[in-house]
Amino acid sequence: MSDSVDKQLSPPDRYALRSWLSTPTPRSPFQARMQLLWLQWRRFCANHSALFGLLVLLVIVFTALFAPWLSNHDIFAQNLAYRLRPPGSGFWLGTDELGRDIYSRLLYGARITLYIAGLTALIITPLGLIVGTSAGYLGGWVDKVLMRLVDIFLAFPSLILALAFVAALGPGIENAIIAISLSSWPPVARLARAETLSIRKMDYIAAVRLQGASALHIILHHIIPMCLPSVVVRVTLNMAAIILTAAGLGFLGLGAQAPSPEWGAMLASGREFMLTNGWIAAIPGLAILFTSLAFNLLGDGLRDMMDLRHD
Repeated sequence: MSDSVDKQLSPPDRYALRSWLSTPTPRSPFQARMQLLWLQWRRFCANHSALFGLLVLLVIVFTALFAPWLSNHDIFAQNLAYRLRPPGSGFWLGTDELGRDIYSRLLYGARITLYIAGLTALIITPLGLIVGTSAGYLGGWVDKVLMRLVDIFLAFPSLILALAFVAALGPGIENAIIAISLSSWPPVARLARAETLSIRKMDYIAAVRLQGASALHIILHHIIPMCLPSVVVRVTLNMAAIILTAAGLGFLGLGAQAPSPEWGAMLASGREFMLTNGWIAAIPGLAILFTSLAFNLLGDGLRDMMDLRHD
């Protein structure tokens, strides 16, 4: 009996944790950071479209990681006896013009798409941060030179610029990643510069400067961490454009080369059969659509989550 009373009187651990996260006066910097993360997570969970985007991306990542176990056919095996089979029990999403299973190729194609998008994001994020923060903090001729370089890159559409770079470098996944990165970093740099122009006027930056810190130390340890959340949101929103650019290069034969199961290349090979066997082109096209949409929804959710002006 006493045990049951004690259980009723003592709150569960989850309520104690929630009280610790919602107390108005945090007792330590760690508690303050945890409260901020909890507040941002609650705001993110309130955005149902962002949760849907996150769920779709998790499914795509899961299928890419476990493609060898989820696929049921060899992605390179050709069997003309089974060419242009409609979706059914043997081939869940049908077969292409060479008798290859579209479902299995779609799973492995997710690996290529995520590889291109992820590696491009890893390249443009530090590059844009370094260029933008350096231009915004140093100012003067450094700002003019770097921003004029950014303006030159922004004067061309990203797909056209990527086509020019990959035409010079040659077809292939690695060259496509380099070309997409070279055409995608300028918006990140411009955002980082705008953030830096407001951050460098803050009192704590002046205090660090008075203590004798160098410009490199201030940029790396104080300005870049402040700009990073906004840049991450921007890169997430740009992932849809990166995926579409990668698919466009694959469609034109300048990205992943045959017989690689890249979604853009699959779409290109199926365009000849759109009127008679529409699923060959529709399935990779829908995969590109849903992946791009998921990144857009996730980016919108991250933007709302990082914006503390709502509370």
